[in-house]
Amino acid sequence: MSKEAFLTKEKAEEIAAKIPTPFHVYDEKGIRENAKAVKEAFSWNKGFREYFAVKATPNPYLIKILNEYGCGTDCSSMAELMLSQAIGITGEHIMFSSNDTPAEEFKYADELGAIINLDDFTHIDFLEKTIGHIPETISCRFNPGGVYQISNGIMDNPGDAKYGMTREQIIEAYKILAQKGAKNFGIHAFLVSNTVTNDYYPALAKTLFELVVEIQKETGCKFKFINLSGGVGIPYQPDQTPNDIYAIGDGVHKVYDEILVPAGMGDVAIYTEMGRFMMGPYGALVTRAIHEKHTYKEYIGVDACAANLMRPAMYGSYHHITVLGKENEPCTETYDVTGSLCENNDKFAIDRKLPKIDKGDLLFIHDTGAHGFAMGYNYNGRLKSAEVLLHEDGSFDMIRRAETPKDYFATFDCFDILKDMNYDVPKN
Repeated sequence: MSKEAFLTKEKAEEIAAKIPTPFHVYDEKGIRENAKAVKEAFSWNKGFREYFAVKATPNPYLIKILNEYGCGTDCSSMAELMLSQAIGITGEHIMFSSNDTPAEEFKYADELGAIINLDDFTHIDFLEKTIGHIPETISCRFNPGGVYQISNGIMDNPGDAKYGMTREQIIEAYKILAQKGAKNFGIHAFLVSNTVTNDYYPALAKTLFELVVEIQKETGCKFKFINLSGGVGIPYQPDQTPNDIYAIGDGVHKVYDEILVPAGMGDVAIYTEMGRFMMGPYGALVTRAIHEKHTYKEYIGVDACAANLMRPAMYGSYHHITVLGKENEPCTETYDVTGSLCENNDKFAIDRKLPKIDKGDLLFIHDTGAHGFAMGYNYNGRLKSAEVLLHEDGSFDMIRRAETPKDYFATFDCFDILKDMNYDVPKN
């Protein structure tokens, strides 16, 4: 089976003539259609809001598109909070969900009016000492422990995760927060990553809805929202069936009506914090084949490396590859597709069946729209690539330029390295 690239060879070459490879490219049409679908799927809930996980794709141009559909931002660091503010997203349109949080980040989140989501019981005192009060609206993160499973099997092991509070801790936390002045409460849980099943959100919703009904009875705390966080995944493999966001929304709606409405909690807002589902399939890494090697295996060397997309090197993750212009040619060759890092795990594909690749061919590496560029780094002195937004009419804009050596050396305040080398910084 195959995946279809949202970019033709001709369009990729047109972009590459102005913005050299490698580059990440994003499909504006796909992003907009998906954001609209998410909004529609949860339109039954009056207070619904998607808080896009900034860590997935921290580009203001892309986040502004999502904001047009009512999306806020889910932040976990100072820089992500600053990016949100720069876009014009502030107040309760920001969810600040961090862990092991520095005091200055709690302080800044409070100054922005963000909803603070506490990861640990001890953070109550830490937050109060840091900002001098407890916000009227506040959330706590729940971890049920043990192994989490749904009807189609074991999903993950939350008990081994560093996030969240136990049931006993979170109940005590709400009691203390209420005593300290909090009036509106939320609960948050992230238990499983990248699920490709329509059952996960409804199952998690049932877990949280039942817990919230118990907590409200036991503590008297008024719940304003329930945050299902992320975990809704995408089909990286071409034979996987994509999630149906409408079926997911209907599943959560059914559980909401069964549990919350009879408990008199039919006004509770549902929040989500999807990153991968919102952006993943609508981004790709375009890279050019520049070398071939014939030793014990067949290798194709490209001008991108794990610095541009580290998921395959870090997790062994699968990303489908389309050789642009050869979509209909038979996959007769078996290649390792490699980057230039001095690390043997710098491979985008291992023993992958592909059409015959010639030097100069453009490879379209799928599903890099989330956790692609965002996870880039500068190991081996490799520089981060440009980001490009492809518009529906076929035009395109560079929405982040590629790094230059000047960027790489900018933090060496004591050394004017480029001047000493008489090095002319290349321009895109």
